Amino acid sequence: MMIHDKNTLVETRHSVLRIAQAALAAVQGRARVAEFLYAAPLPEAVQLIAIGKAAASMATGACDVLGERIVRGLIVTKTGHGDAVLERRPGFQCLEAGHPQPDARSLAAGTALLTFIAAAPATAHLLFLISGGASSLVEVLPAGVTLSDLQHANAWLLGSGLDIARLNTVRKALSAIKGGRLVGHLQGRQVQVLLISDVRGDDPAVIGSGLLASEDAGAPPLDELALPSWLAQMCRPAPAHNGDAHAHVEMHVIARLADAKRAAGDEATTLGYSVSVHDEFIDGAANTAGQRMAQSLIHATPGVHIWGGETTVQLPPQPGRGGRNQSLALAAALELQGREDVVLLALGSDGSDGPTEDAGALVDGGTIARGELAGLDARHCLANADAGRFLEESGDLVHTGPTGTNVMDLVIGLKI
Repeated sequence: MMIHDKNTLVETRHSVLRIAQAALAAVQGRARVAEFLYAAPLPEAVQLIAIGKAAASMATGACDVLGERIVRGLIVTKTGHGDAVLERRPGFQCLEAGHPQPDARSLAAGTALLTFIAAAPATAHLLFLISGGASSLVEVLPAGVTLSDLQHANAWLLGSGLDIARLNTVRKALSAIKGGRLVGHLQGRQVQVLLISDVRGDDPAVIGSGLLASEDAGAPPLDELALPSWLAQMCRPAPAHNGDAHAHVEMHVIARLADAKRAAGDEATTLGYSVSVHDEFIDGAANTAGQRMAQSLIHATPGVHIWGGETTVQLPPQPGRGGRNQSLALAAALELQGREDVVLLALGSDGSDGPTEDAGALVDGGTIARGELAGLDARHCLANADAGRFLEESGDLVHTGPTGTNVMDLVIGLKI
């Protein structure tokens, strides 16, 4: 075991970032799709549909293996997460749409999706590549629901503090394709679905709001969600599914949070640290989780501690800058201030945190003092969902750009 007797703050922070990079590489869409398809070859002619924040990366992995056997392709991803090589590929249509708020492009993508499926021969083999973000990026609305209705509902949901399972219960009830409804458009075509999971339990019925999955029997009922009356009136519970329709759909989850945590632990071991990979799923209010995890690190044995999950933030009427990972990190920094032996990273695995291009933040015992030099108050920023502004001034924001994956959030702590 390496002895870290010369650890500086810079070296410690660098180690945590290196551990996070290893975690992201282990669940990167291109590599995981290619690995799966090498082991389980598909028929000679394949039509590809990729939807989500990791869509371009996953589609590139399929192209690496299948090459010209992919005769057509439809890629729908978040703005800025596309790929120029895919856009130039003959027979491919590459679209970008709104996230986390659906927009007119999301509806256009929904129309393009149904058109693409309808144009496929009855004997076609469809390969779907689905990752987190699909819920916002592609939509077909039921009669009587407008884009304005959808955006109003989505804005309320994003600020409600509801977890992803409850969010997706409502999203399914506002959609003509989610909750397995898209299966009705397949008309018996053979379908293989590869998924990167961004949900607890890795349930295909929850990932991307379950475009092609049978309804989740454990999903929370709509009438238990205490929705405002205007939203409850718009919701239409999913109808019972025809089991025969789903018989043609084969699903595989190819990357998940547990894989990223395991890879992070392996890298930390390689760097010479003792490692604790915690089974606890981090959820609930981001501020509370940050306080709790900082105290856990303070009282933990030295070494690297790895958690994962997805917290929530209840937004004020006029939120500032930041996302749940930035809130968690700043709340942790308040607990850690003045300490020289602990750092903590809270990271969105997709490379974005809330409606920002920051992936998260890496904080230490000097974070609060550095932010206060700019005249900012950490508690005020937390209360106003403005953690990103404080963390920018303290120099603790982390930028990765699009990562090609999305397996919820990682929290990595290092105590020396």
